Amino acid sequence: EVQLVESGGGLVQAGGSLRLSCAASGFSKDDYIIGWFRQAPGKEREGVSCLSKYDGSTMSADSVKGRFTISSDNAKNTVYLQMNSLQFDDTAVYYCAARRFNGGCWITATVPYHYWGQGTQVTVSL
Repeated sequence: EVQLVESGGGLVQAGGSLRLSCAASGFSKDDYIIGWFRQAPGKEREGVSCLSKYDGSTMSADSVKGRFTISSDNAKNTVYLQMNSLQFDDTAVYYCAARRFNGGCWITATVPYHYWGQGTQVTVSL
């Protein structure tokens, strides 16, 4: 059974940093992708960043490029989202998601991810 557990959310002032973690279990090999998505109140869910455990490729939304970095600790089966220079508009519930796939990742809603974590709240104050 695949499980994803996020942690690391919280309250931070604008300009500050947070690191989100997504611990994945239930995968027997690196044939999956991990994506970070977020949803703010009254807004649609949007893709933030993703990483392919299969080929190591990553992708990020234009709104977070240069500020957010996705990385993986293979020994811990954990994917991180380092968020720097946080802005008020980054406030949202952040979810990690996974899907078995032998290729690069994506952050669009066109092709769904199959497994989702419970979400972690990130609040950026002005």
